[in-house]
Amino acid sequence: MKKLISSSATVDVYLEDGMVSKVFHEDSPKTMALFEALTHARIEETGLPVPKIYEVGIFDGKWTIKMEYVEGRTLAQLMQENPDKIDEYIEKMLDLQLEVHTKRSPLLNKLKDQLHTKIQNLDEIDDVKKYDLLTRLDSIKKHNKVCHGNFSPENILITNDGKTYIVDWVAATQGNASADVGKTYLLLALDYPQSAEKYLNLFCQKTNTSKKYVQEWLPIVAAAQLAEKKAEEKDLCMRWLDVVDYE
Repeated sequence: MKKLISSSATVDVYLEDGMVSKVFHEDSPKTMALFEALTHARIEETGLPVPKIYEVGIFDGKWTIKMEYVEGRTLAQLMQENPDKIDEYIEKMLDLQLEVHTKRSPLLNKLKDQLHTKIQNLDEIDDVKKYDLLTRLDSIKKHNKVCHGNFSPENILITNDGKTYIVDWVAATQGNASADVGKTYLLLALDYPQSAEKYLNLFCQKTNTSKKYVQEWLPIVAAAQLAEKKAEEKDLCMRWLDVVDYE
């Protein structure tokens, strides 16, 4: 029996025969499915805790990725169910993200290139603002750490026996960990504002990173996030674009 467990603008996700089938819509290009599968496979090779891909192909006329089914709850669900443990969950999430940043995968796309393309193609900002953001981006030191690109409580699964898995690797790149942290900070500020500052302070404390250094990434990641065209995020992202200096 095939059971629909989630949907998005591009895919439907089913549980069938103990596996997850990520079925791309008919109008989704072949490259979308193949790129996602390849990126995920490269992350598998790092040894990080991710569901395994078993098969990629065309089923019922649609490109499909079949992968391991991980039964559990997201960290987001646990945070809602146990609000008294939110600080504990945020630290658990950060420790997992720091593990991601210890890995290397030299065939992944480069984060700077991805950010540059998104900012360059934005319609929401003028050329002067683009030039300012791209100049900042080019001036920041290049790194080659694995970055998830969308690291949030929704993308962390905890099984009933306590094992942890990270999902949704389609935006994974190699680059600067502080940019990845800046993106997570943005996502937390949108959905868990009470935890965002605590998360950022904890990252700086654990890694001996200057808070100002991470904050320098915020206008850049906010601009790139505008490319997602999510109306509920636009106001916060636009406000962050105008922040130049931080205390």
